[in-house]
Amino acid sequence: MADDRVRTMRDAASEPQPSSTGLIRAIGRWSLTAAVINSVIGSGIFGLPSALAALVGAWSPLAVLIAGGCIFVVVLCFAEVGSRFEDPGGPYLYTREAFGDAVGFQVGWLHIWTRLLSGAAVLNVLADYLTPLVPVVGTPPGRAFALTAAVALVTAINVVGVRQASWAVNVFTVAKLLPIVLLVVLGAVNLRQDVFATQVVAAPHWSAAVLLLVFAYGGFESAVLAAGETRHPKRDTAFALIVAMTVVTAVYCLVQLVVVGTLPHAAQSAAPVAAALGQLAGPVGVTVGSLAALVSIYGWLTGFALMTPRLVFSMAERRELPAFLSRVHPRFRTPHAAVIVNSVITLGFGLSSTFAQAATLAAVIRLGIFALTCAALIGLRRRSGAAPGFRLRGGPAFAVAGVAFSVWLISTRNLSEAWFLIALIAGGAMLSTWRRGRTPAARRTHP
Repeated sequence: MADDRVRTMRDAASEPQPSSTGLIRAIGRWSLTAAVINSVIGSGIFGLPSALAALVGAWSPLAVLIAGGCIFVVVLCFAEVGSRFEDPGGPYLYTREAFGDAVGFQVGWLHIWTRLLSGAAVLNVLADYLTPLVPVVGTPPGRAFALTAAVALVTAINVVGVRQASWAVNVFTVAKLLPIVLLVVLGAVNLRQDVFATQVVAAPHWSAAVLLLVFAYGGFESAVLAAGETRHPKRDTAFALIVAMTVVTAVYCLVQLVVVGTLPHAAQSAAPVAAALGQLAGPVGVTVGSLAALVSIYGWLTGFALMTPRLVFSMAERRELPAFLSRVHPRFRTPHAAVIVNSVITLGFGLSSTFAQAATLAAVIRLGIFALTCAALIGLRRRSGAAPGFRLRGGPAFAVAGVAFSVWLISTRNLSEAWFLIALIAGGAMLSTWRRGRTPAARRTHP
């Protein structure tokens, strides 16, 4: 009988438990790690090698490492700050607790737009890769149908339940990495010095390459949005971020090395991963590379539909966004209203924009979020000391370095791109003022 009681207690502990928000805590440590990897490795890796080769040539693997090191400074700041919290919200919650409602709202507001624009950019890439395989997607009606069907499926998965969505993310993460691993394994033993010699650029553009890589490395800040559905967020957030971003950096560097070492004049290829596999394995390699791109893109969309609505839900819980967005499905215990609205808006942007337009605006906004989250580490330490879950040695110095890096990259952008950020901040300030005037006593606070 004692054994039965122990077994019952163990089974109960393994079952997903509800959080204080009413959401189910079903995301484990490795599922969260997979979600971070999936959030970062999306469509970018399949176009990144040629773009980097055009900017810095054969030195592009080094550019990947340099940018990865800079981003890792920001990731470490996220790891400490994120280990303080159990509620959903990510950078919005972190900066809100560090600097107050006004700054927190702006970060949450900007983060939503970053994610919506990133989703729109990825939808455009999905259509581009699908068109050669299904030509009708190249027509306006076919494109609209394909994007609508893709969004509808990931929306349904995420409304039905976080456990199902978490498993879907895990499957897509493994599926997208297998062809990339195949490329690295085949290419590592076929690197050629004469191919490296073809990757010549007139003048390396290092700052542009780093900026491009910041967009490619982005997404980890959104994978922590689902803390309210993570089993042990204070313990697992730092682990997931550090392990996942180490894997991502290694993958990016190895893929870049193999592409510029096996694909002559890589800068001229529109689909460098597929082309490199074609060099190594013939037509079968090209097909595998193309299908891998579609799997990767759709896997990213699944994670996007899992994570982004949790930020919308968190802000609606505090009455900073319309209250209906905080509704939890009575059966599935998911923020279904936020999931559906997120998908509808993203689909609208995807149908009305290009990849370049959406990606550029998303990158500019993301840098502001990085800077403020790094600064939040200092603010939170002054209030309550180092984080109990994960303490970053020399944390304030890392925070200053992260802020400086982000501000430097923002300063490289021109006014034609910055106007959208300014308009968003102004719009967010007006929305925040209006919501405070309507529901001053309804806003919730969380420790």
